[in-house]
Amino acid sequence: MALYVTVRNLTHLTLWLLLLFAAPSFLHAQGLPVAEKQKIEALIKQVGDLKDAKFIRNGSTYEVASAVRFLRGKWDANAVEVKTARDFIEKIASESRTSGTPYLIRFKDGREIESREYLLSELQKLEP
Repeated sequence: MALYVTVRNLTHLTLWLLLLFAAPSFLHAQGLPVAEKQKIEALIKQVGDLKDAKFIRNGSTYEVASAVRFLRGKWDANAVEVKTARDFIEKIASESRTSGTPYLIRFKDGREIESREYLLSELQKLEP
């Protein structure tokens, strides 16, 4: 019986620790204004809709589906820093934190643009 109680207590402790570490990110995400979250989602969708484009990160080329997953993951991992769509662009979707190298979008015609420039242009279309 003592072993059962210990395992049960350990399970509860593990759950509480998980909640403790997850709560700040969850609570912050809840505090993000709906309009800003919608803009960020629209920007990510714009990247995903660039079917013939490539996303270039740290010298490697990726399909847009990979770019969308990467941007979402980086946003999730750094949600505390993102309070606006502009924060998302500046802090998440513009450059590598590791190398400082800007992310690029290469279009079908070979033209390249920094993702920051592209996303700021798209954001202007979303804002009145």
